[in-house]
Amino acid sequence: MTEQDTVMREMHDLGLAAWFGGSMMGAIGLNPAAEEESTQEGKQRVASSGWAKWTPVNAAAIALHLVGAAGLAYANRRRIGAQKGVLAATVAKTALTGAALGATAYARVLGKRIELAASPDQKQADKAEKHPVSVGSAQSQLRLVKWAVPALTGGIEVLNSLHGEQQRPSRQARGVLRRLAAV
Repeated sequence: MTEQDTVMREMHDLGLAAWFGGSMMGAIGLNPAAEEESTQEGKQRVASSGWAKWTPVNAAAIALHLVGAAGLAYANRRRIGAQKGVLAATVAKTALTGAALGATAYARVLGKRIELAASPDQKQADKAEKHPVSVGSAQSQLRLVKWAVPALTGGIEVLNSLHGEQQRPSRQARGVLRRLAAV
C-alpha cells in the first residue's frame, strides 16, 4: 500500500456518501413529499421530476465512487492478497457494489416508466404508448427497490469501515502472520 491514497479515498468516500444520501433523501423526503400531491398524475410528475434532476448527479457520484474503489483496490492489491480477511471483505464489498448498481439501474428504469406514463408532453406520451407499462406494478416494485439502494450502499459503508480497521498496523501484521501460518 502506498503511504497516501487521499485522492482515491476521497473519490471513493464522497461518491458513496452522495449515492447513499441521495437514495435515502429520495426514499424519506422526495417520494413522501410527492405523495402529498392531490392527483395521481401530480404525484408521479413531482417524484419523476425530482428523480430526473438527481439522476446526473447520482451517475457522477457512482462513477466517482467506482473510480476511487478501483484506485484503492489497486493501491492495496498486495495487502488484499497477503492479509487474512481482507480478500473476503473486498469480495463482499464488490458483490454489494454490483447489487447496488443493479438496484439503482432498476429503480431508474421503473421511475422512467412511471415518468413516461405520467407525462403531459405528447412526445413522452407517444413513447409510453410504444412501451406500455402498468404504472401500478411499476410503483409497487419501486416501493421495494427504493429501500434496496440505501440498504446496499449502507452495507458497502459498513465494509468500508471494516477495511479501515483492517489497515491498522497491528491488524496488518497479525493478518499477514495468520495468512503465512495458514500456508
